[in-house]
Amino acid sequence: MPQPDTQYTWHKVFPSEEEAKAQVALRKLHHLEVDGRAICFAHTAAGFFALDDACPHLGHALSRGTTNYLNEVICPWHSYRYNLESGRECDYRTRNAVLHPVEIRSDGVYIGIRQKPTA
Repeated sequence: MPQPDTQYTWHKVFPSEEEAKAQVALRKLHHLEVDGRAICFAHTAAGFFALDDACPHLGHALSRGTTNYLNEVICPWHSYRYNLESGRECDYRTRNAVLHPVEIRSDGVYIGIRQKPTA
């Protein structure tokens, strides 16, 4: 019998994929608060992505930035670029972004927040 996925706590952020597309246009970013965390929600041609909204370089809100054709989010302060599939900072100048999985389910769009390990 398969074990339930206990690595993440899943949070419904939109009631449907259509609503997510209506609220976050293609190639746009949107700020969300999920489980006490600021999340940058991205909609690109490759799909939906979620990452912590604080740029790993100096903490500016990535949701105020832009996306590009390489499927990257670009910080508005110093133009650091983070790959939305891997979180990698594209020029290896700073830490990688913290990504969160996004699932499209029949009842909505969900973001997974990694559970903190229990002692």
